[in-house]
Amino acid sequence: MRLSTILGALATLPMTGAAWAQSNIDNALGDLEIIGKPWEKGIDFQPATTELARDIHWLDWFVFVIITAITLFVTALLIYAAYKFAAKRNPTPKTFTHNSTIEVAWTVVPILILVVIGAFSIPVLFKQQQIPEGDIVIKATGYQWYWGYEYVDEGFAFDSFMIGAGENRLTPDVSAELAEAGYTDAEFLLATDTAIVVPVGKTIVMQVTGADVIHSWTIPSFGVKQDGVPGRLAQLWFTPEVEGIYFGQCSELCGQAHAYMPITVKVVSEEAYAAWLAGAKEEYAGISPIAPSIQVASN
Repeated sequence: MRLSTILGALATLPMTGAAWAQSNIDNALGDLEIIGKPWEKGIDFQPATTELARDIHWLDWFVFVIITAITLFVTALLIYAAYKFAAKRNPTPKTFTHNSTIEVAWTVVPILILVVIGAFSIPVLFKQQQIPEGDIVIKATGYQWYWGYEYVDEGFAFDSFMIGAGENRLTPDVSAELAEAGYTDAEFLLATDTAIVVPVGKTIVMQVTGADVIHSWTIPSFGVKQDGVPGRLAQLWFTPEVEGIYFGQCSELCGQAHAYMPITVKVVSEEAYAAWLAGAKEEYAGISPIAPSIQVASN
């Protein structure tokens, strides 16, 4: 190997790791599909991409079926009573004051319905509150009006602001910022300048708190929501199953710019996450990645 080739390779070592990581993660994130976001005229849940979200969607339909059955039953009773006991069919009203059997029935039956609903809803609630050991632990701190994130086990942190922060309407400058970040105008008020990046299939534990007032961290497609209370550290967890981009919003009224502190999570492959992590450590903590070794031929 020529000496000039060796020296050239050695000269690029300080930047090789970071440049490789950043270019790889940019390529990976550029192809991500936006999955979790509000859709125009949408009336259903956002797609469920975690076990917790699927549980919530199933429970919602389960309760909806029960509510529908009750509504139809009560409506049928009202129609029947209005027809059967109309004044022209019953010119002489009945004089009884109560019916013990009916009164017991309309007391016991609702109790049984509530017990059935509770039997299925409490396990869903407990699953959300039983925090497993996380593969990745991230601390989310709500500020007026943005989010700060710390990758607890990796030693770096960053702040996340809405693209176009301070603007309540879409301007050409904001459109340019969105386009530069890989978004369209449709993601205005949803997209942030930096996003949480997590690998698909890994258990993520979020530690949530507030720095000033109560905020709330949520991603609807993950089925998670947790208030961030100043002075307290709460937790939530999720295991994302589909690569893509997911949006959320602060869900606790926290002041004048409450509507302008969105949340962005990007779920990527493990390889893309490793690349992003190397670049993030260098950018946010000044931790340079270990440069790849170069073997010099003996001749």
